[in-house]
Amino acid sequence: MAKQAKTAILDTEFERSSGNAFADLELAQPEELKTKLVLAARLNERIKALHLKQSEIGARLGLAQPNVSALLNYRLDNFSSEKLLAFFNALGYDVDFLIRPTTATQRGTTRVLMAA
Repeated sequence: MAKQAKTAILDTEFERSSGNAFADLELAQPEELKTKLVLAARLNERIKALHLKQSEIGARLGLAQPNVSALLNYRLDNFSSEKLLAFFNALGYDVDFLIRPTTATQRGTTRVLMAA
């Protein structure tokens, strides 16, 4: 007969996330921070697919190498959402915005979608 694993129940309280860790941490402008992070993640995917050196990426984006490093390591304090969108354009991507009514009764959401 196999032994049963024992499960210990700890006196630990959990709080459900709002879906935005920046809001959960009560940081200023949590929606902007979340948007910048998602934009940077998609941008970094595209940059890595190019297999370029940081100096080459910098030349395309108009950035010094240390700023390329900051972008690739998600240190985004010096980058606005608008600047991140401009980087997509510099890499040869069109950026389109679609604003539509939400289907839920709640507040709308912001998403970043990438075409294949």
